[in-house]
Amino acid sequence: MLKILILEITPFMFETIITPRVNETDGAGHINNTVVPIWFEAGRLEIFRILTPDLSFASWKAALVNINIDYVKQIYLGKDCLIQTWIDRIGTKSFAVGERVLQQGDICAKGVATYVYYNYNKAESEEIPLSVRNELKKHMTGEENRNLRE
Repeated sequence: MLKILILEITPFMFETIITPRVNETDGAGHINNTVVPIWFEAGRLEIFRILTPDLSFASWKAALVNINIDYVKQIYLGKDCLIQTWIDRIGTKSFAVGERVLQQGDICAKGVATYVYYNYNKAESEEIPLSVRNELKKHMTGEENRNLRE
């Protein structure tokens, strides 16, 4: 079973601990690159709660439209990973989530996922409501944290 522990250490960032599993290890002896997007999604859980507090798909408001990941170092079995997640940008109808994986303090992967605030019943994007925007802003990086993207 995938072990996930969600923390909020810094004022703006969510932190999630992931324990790598044997089945996530590939023939090269490291965690397969296809696993990282799944871990990043696990790190976005509290952001999804801001958009849809009950996490009900009947009222779901997030549509993933883009994801980019840079793989920096290999990730290995046997040592927990820390997923750090924050809001990188907020637009009128969309927002970007910054994220990275650390293992033993080293950045192993970093990425950005872009979501549209979406009404699935109407099949169209909508403006992000002010109340949601204000909650997202609480988890947005400031100028002093721009190095998180580098």
